[in-house]
Amino acid sequence: MASAAPRYSDAPASIARLARARPRPGLETAFDVARDDLVAVMTALRDDHEYQQLMEIAGVDYPERAERFEVVYCLLSLTKNHRVRVHVSTDEQTPVPSVTGLWPVAGWLEREVFDMYGVAFSGNDDLRRILTDYGFEGHPQRKDFPLTGHVELRYSEAEKRVVYEPVSLPQDFRSFDFLMPWQGPEYVLPGDEKAKGEAPGAPSPAPAPGGPAPQNAKTPAETPKTTDSPAQTGGGKPADVEATKQARKPRKAKAASEVSKPSSTPDPKPKGAGRRRPGGGAA
Repeated sequence: MASAAPRYSDAPASIARLARARPRPGLETAFDVARDDLVAVMTALRDDHEYQQLMEIAGVDYPERAERFEVVYCLLSLTKNHRVRVHVSTDEQTPVPSVTGLWPVAGWLEREVFDMYGVAFSGNDDLRRILTDYGFEGHPQRKDFPLTGHVELRYSEAEKRVVYEPVSLPQDFRSFDFLMPWQGPEYVLPGDEKAKGEAPGAPSPAPAPGGPAPQNAKTPAETPKTTDSPAQTGGGKPADVEATKQARKPRKAKAASEVSKPSSTPDPKPKGAGRRRPGGGAA
């Protein structure tokens, strides 16, 4: 009988007594840890409980809280095939202790949280932006960051470089009428005026003339475009006679007149035979 697949809630019994950590309710194994106890708890998880790998550091923003940010550490135990999360809360001014001394990969992950949320990490000597530009203002994943951003960039053909400009919305947000959506809005959207009929050669929005639309008269062909038999080529009687004569030739004569196919017999005279060097000797 195959063993059941491991679940997040199948935590080892010893981890329930993790010092300086408060278990979170739920199916997944998670703990709340104070900022000052973070390094000690993470060291115990790595050394005593065999959670060898730091998989991810994520950020969460709760603007209604006094400490609005949560830093979430995701750990993996390869020997126990189990995962655990550690949650630490902080505000905009208070830094979180860095875990780069335990896992060097945390340097890149902490830079991402700093770039997206503005959370500082004490002990990280290379805390710079990693996803946005160096001159970027604000932190994009904060809940109070506008969806349109503060600045926009474009390539300036005049200056031959990328320039930053304040965000401008030349087109107002459209307000739709949800009372009678099947009838459409009462206002005319830009471009809808082209749907009205126009008279030939008249400027828009002139009305179109009534009645059926004029159609081009069909011009009869002077000569028929089809042939009654394969011998008729459409090129006149002389061409038809020549085509009939070629069609009645035997197969061997047709093959002899074929010049597009390469010869299957080898050349009896090798290349270079009969050539002479400038000194008089044969090549």
